[in-house]
Amino acid sequence: MSNLTDVLFPHNTFNNISKAEELRAVRENAYVTYTQGIIIAICGNFLISISLNIQKYTHVRQSQRGSSKPYYKSWLWWLGISLMGLGELGNFAAYGFAPASLIAPLGCVSVIASAIISVVFLKETLRASDLLGGALAITGTYLLVTFAPHFAPHVTANMVERSLMSWEFLTYIFVEVIAFCILLYLYKCRNMKHIVIVMLLVALLASVTVISVKAVSGMITESIQGNHLQFTYPIFYVMFIIMVASCGFQIKFLNQAMKMFDATEVVPINYVFFTASAIVAGILFYQEFFGLSPVNICMFVLGCLLSFIGVFLIARTRPKIKTDRVFISMGQIPGKRCTEKVQPEPKGGAYGTLASKLMCNRGTHTDDT
Repeated sequence: MSNLTDVLFPHNTFNNISKAEELRAVRENAYVTYTQGIIIAICGNFLISISLNIQKYTHVRQSQRGSSKPYYKSWLWWLGISLMGLGELGNFAAYGFAPASLIAPLGCVSVIASAIISVVFLKETLRASDLLGGALAITGTYLLVTFAPHFAPHVTANMVERSLMSWEFLTYIFVEVIAFCILLYLYKCRNMKHIVIVMLLVALLASVTVISVKAVSGMITESIQGNHLQFTYPIFYVMFIIMVASCGFQIKFLNQAMKMFDATEVVPINYVFFTASAIVAGILFYQEFFGLSPVNICMFVLGCLLSFIGVFLIARTRPKIKTDRVFISMGQIPGKRCTEKVQPEPKGGAYGTLASKLMCNRGTHTDDT
């Protein structure tokens, strides 16, 4: 009887069924986590676009009114800053749920949303290139979400330590350090202030930032989910320090680029370089493309290219925002000699300048004080 039962209901069959169900449950859980990461990243970038437009509106309004009150005393400006912080926090959290090679390209959502908001609320001119760029960027985003790797490895302290000691990462970081030193020498010593050099410096730092941000966010996510407490490992604090330091230097070089070049040039180039560096970091450090089919890889690359082209079209030089404020040259006043212009706020920075740095799709140009 027992033999007949074994024949009719073999033990291996039950094991195979249970393993298949377990694998299916794991995949469903991974898909849910992946979807959560995408939603969080899109919401975060949308909040950032709202923040930038609010700050832009604050500067333009005060410039038109000729108000002498500093912009940082406006509650509207602080609302924009708060939304930006919330959006960046969302992007940080998204790295703990979805692959870094997907979260970084989703930054084009902020560019698309900024263009739409500026046309609807700031009454800027809608151009044919904006429509074409938006269509390409949306199509590219769809391809990215569809064909990106759907399963990201669980980021734990042990996993980060193993990745740091892998020969792929050691080779990559060695090449990156050499390239960074060469670019820094050209920028500082040779005084080569080309936009590509500055943005490459930002991109190399951004690669380290992405690795450390995903490590910290992933370990925090693992701890919150109760899988294993990661805060007891020293590598968590090492990656946190690297994240803060790389972010600080990245912002420093990015601000220098904003001072030397127009924002409509900096933003699309920074988006392309940052996305490329994030994808390379995800491939080499987190093995995110492992097991991905060639068709998925080709479609993912196509999605990136479409997003790049779309962002470039949207961020091209836009029509200048007209203001009713007329700047008076001190040279026109008898007895006064001055080569610079009086800005709307003599005690602070120019309103239009900061706004042009914040908004990627504006053409406002003013002289820096």
